[in-house]
Amino acid sequence: MARIKPIEKEEATDEVRIIYRDIEAAFGMVPNLFKTYANFPALLRVNWEKTKILMMGGELPRELKESIAVVVSAANVCNYCVAAHSMALTMMGFSKEKIDAMIKNIERAEMSQRDQQILQYVKKATLTPHRITDRETEELKSTGLTSSQIIEILGVMELFTGYNKFLDALAVEIDFPEA
Repeated sequence: MARIKPIEKEEATDEVRIIYRDIEAAFGMVPNLFKTYANFPALLRVNWEKTKILMMGGELPRELKESIAVVVSAANVCNYCVAAHSMALTMMGFSKEKIDAMIKNIERAEMSQRDQQILQYVKKATLTPHRITDRETEELKSTGLTSSQIIEILGVMELFTGYNKFLDALAVEIDFPEA
């Protein structure tokens, strides 16, 4: 059971309802993550803006960013985000086997070597960021990634690490089918 009650549309302030409309237009629903943030509307607003900038904008493909969300969330053991972003990847055509491989053994996932390298990098940045080496960052650059794209990759990692901790600390209930 959630430790903080999510704010439903009917209970929301006008400010929150406006944000909910934007979220619903993007996802077809308002996830419990954002309903819980609605208890502090300013934080809901900035987190939604950051989500839009990172996940729906930027230079990198959405599929890669959803993959990063799954790998980071699995590393942080956040079942909510693993379920939500596995569902998103499934809707994008990813098989359950491919998603499971990303979670269990990135090297076995059916994807480009560059994408595997990116996912390994963000997993390491999630679990042991102080152990990322100059060489590993240079190797990412050698695949053609720009500094801006590497920042975008780490921005997605940062976003989901924060969401993972928030969701788990408050035991926010999963409102997505688990993959």
